[in-house]
Order: sequence, then C-alpha cells, then structure tokens
Amino acid sequence: MRFPPSFLDDIRARVTISSVIGRKVAWDRRKSNPGKGDFWACCPFHGEKSPSFHADDRKGRYYCFGCKQSGDIFTYLVEKEGVPFPEAVSQLAQEAGLPMPEFSEADAKREQQRTSLYEIMEISAKFFQAELQSARGAKARGYLSDRGLSAQIQQQFGLGYAPDDRSALRTHLAEKNVTVEQMAEAGLVIAGDDIPVAYDRFRDRVMFPIRDARGRVIAFGGRALRPDVPAKYLNSPETPLFHKGDNLYNFDKARAVAHEKSEIIVVEGYVDVIAMSRAGLSHAVAPLGTALTENQLNLLWKTVSEPTLCFDGDGAGLKAAYRALDLALPLLKAGHSLKFAFLPEGQDPDDLLKAEGPESVRQVVAASEPLAQVLWRRALNENDRATPERRAAFERDLRSIINTIQDDVVKKHYLADVQTRLAELFGGGPANQRRSGGAFTPRNPRLRFGQKPWEQQLPVSPQLKALASKPSQTDGAERRARQIVLTFINHPDLMHEFWADFSGVDLISRELDSLRTQILDSASSEESLETASLRTHLSTRGFGPQLARLEAQAKSLNEWHLSPAAAADDARTGLRQMIALHHKAITLDRELKAAEAAFAGDMTEENFSTVQALRDQLSSLEGREAMIDGFGAASGRKSGEVV
Repeated sequence: MRFPPSFLDDIRARVTISSVIGRKVAWDRRKSNPGKGDFWACCPFHGEKSPSFHADDRKGRYYCFGCKQSGDIFTYLVEKEGVPFPEAVSQLAQEAGLPMPEFSEADAKREQQRTSLYEIMEISAKFFQAELQSARGAKARGYLSDRGLSAQIQQQFGLGYAPDDRSALRTHLAEKNVTVEQMAEAGLVIAGDDIPVAYDRFRDRVMFPIRDARGRVIAFGGRALRPDVPAKYLNSPETPLFHKGDNLYNFDKARAVAHEKSEIIVVEGYVDVIAMSRAGLSHAVAPLGTALTENQLNLLWKTVSEPTLCFDGDGAGLKAAYRALDLALPLLKAGHSLKFAFLPEGQDPDDLLKAEGPESVRQVVAASEPLAQVLWRRALNENDRATPERRAAFERDLRSIINTIQDDVVKKHYLADVQTRLAELFGGGPANQRRSGGAFTPRNPRLRFGQKPWEQQLPVSPQLKALASKPSQTDGAERRARQIVLTFINHPDLMHEFWADFSGVDLISRELDSLRTQILDSASSEESLETASLRTHLSTRGFGPQLARLEAQAKSLNEWHLSPAAAADDARTGLRQMIALHHKAITLDRELKAAEAAFAGDMTEENFSTVQALRDQLSSLEGREAMIDGFGAASGRKSGEVV
C-alpha cells in the first residue's frame, strides 16, 4: 500500500522519534539533553553496555554508532518491533490524531498534482527574484535599500518583486506549460467562473517566499509598495501546500540555529524576522498573518522547551502577547513554557535596530520574562483591588485562569507560585497595606515607621542559632528508594504499568540509579521479564552484592510487601504509595534545605517557623509506608502485621 508522502510528513511533524522509541528504551539521563531534543541510550538493536544509540527529535531520525542502524519512526516500528508498514502508519497516525487516508485513483492523481505544485512554486519564486533585479524592480530595490536590506540579505531570504502587471506571472508560467487551473490551485492567480481572464494575485509588491520545514516554497507574502492599497501585506490563500496555521516564516533556516542555542524567537512579521537576523539573531520566526496557533506552538516546542515571544511595546503588542499566553496556558507541561520579550513602546525590531543598533535588540531578548511573571502582571494591571470584595474577585479570577492548565503537576506549581505572590501582595492585612498605583503593597509589621528592612534587628535565641546548623534528614527517602527498586526486581510484571514512574523517580543514591538503569535495560529488551532472569541479568553485571544488601535490609525492617511471595495487588499498592511518598519527600527535603539556608542568613522567627513546619511535614511521612486500608489483605495479612 502506498501512502502519500505528504501524509507521512504530517505524521513525522506531530510524533517525535523520542516518544516512539522511549516506550521501550530508557534514555541515558546523563548524556541526553531533552530540551534540545537530543537523546542517547544503549542500542535496542544490539547488546551494549554504554549508550551509542542516538535519537534526534529535530531531525526525526535515529542512528546507532555501534551497529549503524538508522531510520525514522516508521523504520523503527518495522525493523525493531516487527510491525508491518501499513500497520505502523495506522498506529502512528492515530497517535498523531490524523485520520487514515482513503486511497483511490483520484487520490494518487492529487498527490501527483501536489508534487507539481512544489515545482510551480519554485518557478514562481525564481521569477520574482529575477524581476527584483530587472529594470521593473528598481522601485522595489529602492524600498529595500531604504529599509536597510542589502543585496546579501535579499538573496539570503530569497526576496523578489511582483511587477505591476495583471498577467506577468501568469504569462511566465504558461510558457512553462503550467495550466491556469494549476496556477489557481497554487494561489498564484485569481480565477473563477465570473472572471473572464485569470489575473495575478500579487502585483507591485515586494515578495517574501514562505517555505515549509524542508525548505520547499509553499506560499508567498507580498508587501505593497503603494500607500493607497487596502492590504499592506497580502499572503497566499489556503492551498493544498499551504495552511497558514501550521507553518512559521523562516522556520526552515531558524531551527538548526535554534537547536544549537536552545532558543527560538517569535516576532510578528517578515521584516521583523529579517531585522532579528541582521542583529545577529538568525533563529527568529514569525506567524503568517494570524495570531499564534496551537499547531505553531507545538512546532516551536518540538524545537526548544521555552520559545521567546517578542512583541512590540504598544497596546497591540500587549494584546498579542496576552493572546499567546491564553493559548499556551492550557497546553503547558513539565519543561515546556514560554518567555516574553517586550520592545520599547512604539518600536518594532527594525525600528530599534535602526535607532540603537544590534546590541539593543539582543538586550531586549536577553531580558525576556517567564510566562508566570507576565500572567501575574496582567492580572495586576487589569484588576481593581481597592476593596476586600474586589481583592477576593481578583484572587478568584486568577485561580480560575490557572485551573485551565491541563497538566496537574504544572498546575500545582502555578497555584503555589500564585499563593506566594498573593501572600506578598496581601500578607500584611488591610491595616498594614498602602496603596501604590492602585495596587496594595504589603508592609512588614515588624518595622518601625520609616525603618528599612535591612535596618531591622531582632534578638536571636541560642535555640535558633543551633537550629541553623542542624542538617536535613534523608534516611526515609533512601529507604523508600530501596523499596521502589526492590519491588521491581521481585515483581517485574509491574514494569509495564509503572514504567514512566520508575524511569522518572528521583533516586538520590548513585548505586540505586545504576541498578535502576540495568533493570530498565533488561525490561526493554525482553517482552516478558521474570524475576529469575532479571536477577541473573543483574548478577552477571556485578550487582549481586547490591541485591543481597537490599534483601537483607528489607528483611531486617520487615518490609514483607517487597518479597517475591507478596501478592501482586499488595506489591502494586505498596509501590504506588512509595512512589507518591517519595516524590513528596524529595520535594519537601529540597524546600527544607532552601529554608534552612534562608534561616542561616536571616535568623528570624518567621524563617524559623518555616523550617520547623517543613521538618514536621517530613517527619509525618516516616512510618506511613504500610498504613493503607486493606494493605496485606491479598496476601492474607492484616495491615501492619509483623511476621
């Protein structure tokens, strides 16, 4: 069965190579760089002890430097998992959210026509470029020169000129045996039953070719040279090649640099992209005449984890930024967000470049703000907090916006961030607040009137001084980590259900981390993993003494639910609780260390209370491993029973 290349390209654009291979392969966390789409692992095609298998999300390809296996997402499923190619396409199309095409002779003909359209668009691009250098292009060259766009820049971006002639391009294409129907399908001429003679869509305009990710011309943007033209910028219409919400101007050139720098900049238009390039920021792209779309945002996130959106510093720029913020908020996930850079009011990148030079443009980008900060500032600017009721509405509306985030972990951290900001804003209470520009600014009640925070002096008790040097406790976290690892050794059938949890859990012991890597490697290479074969695998790789220590520790602490004899339901219940408690303990321990450091630098009762509260929370986690209703019932035991 032959699938249209365009359909396969659409799947590749939506499904990353790392997500497909990562289902069975444990990526090496030390060598991989997920933020750059760069992943390394021990090769799934041949046995090896050190990772030489490389997957690149940017290119959508994998390659093993050991056995030389290479391919894309389709190749991997066919050659590694033995999936027939049509089934692999169907499986990945479902994952990409794309309906399978229905094939007919008409479909085959349309695919051939699509291939022809690429050729027609390339011919047209060369025609416009030639016209820019001709006598008819003198006015356009003058305009570009006035904008500071040199001949080198014109060539770099393939700029051209559409003559002020209703049939110039149509005639040129007709001489190349291109039919009017093909010209209309490519969006190059305007035709119809009510139009006696088709005519060129673009006339007397500077032309910007728009290319897809593979560098093929798929559309054009035209900038009018006459001031009386209704549309200053005119884009190609939707065509079989061009869907404006799925593409970004200059993405084909920008993504390699963006991948290298781990940064991609989104500006508002073609000339803005070119201005960024002239300022030394060649990794800039732009939407195509519309606000940023979800598909464009996902394309950016496939390139870097935190794209920078750069907007003009006026009202329209702020509105555009807020539209992008509202689009992105529900789609945020761990490690993926946005940054915002704002130009001086009334200036676009080209204006700033001319007025103050490249360094000023680069400084604007370097001063970008995280999405959370822009969200908070918008809330402050758009809400009146003059009364308790309005402050309550302000808090309610802000939390409501954050609740649109679909990722529960990201949502949790945003709510915590907002809680901190609200405490700082309203923390002193109405009697201790003063108005500033319509917003309430909290004041520290411990300060005398007119006293500066750094002038505050508080007595420090011996108990507080002693507390500053008391270290955090990590014994409980280490015990839970041992329990998690041993559960998978004695109950490897749980690997399929908890693969993501096990591969992602934070193991503070390097020894346990190495053991975990070997377990995942073994599980990824065998369809059915048994305890005996896993133990043999680990012992032959020198982990026998570690296994013996884990078993001895579990026995001495009566951790019966970790044994191979424990019922699967009990092992599953215990594992689920251990992972949840471990995540919470690791987070609390990190917060405690930060609080202890803050207390050591500023020994106040407030900082003391924070440290004490965190220590109490950590202490409450200890001894809760088996305190679950029904835990042990499947093994014929009662909760907490000792044998």
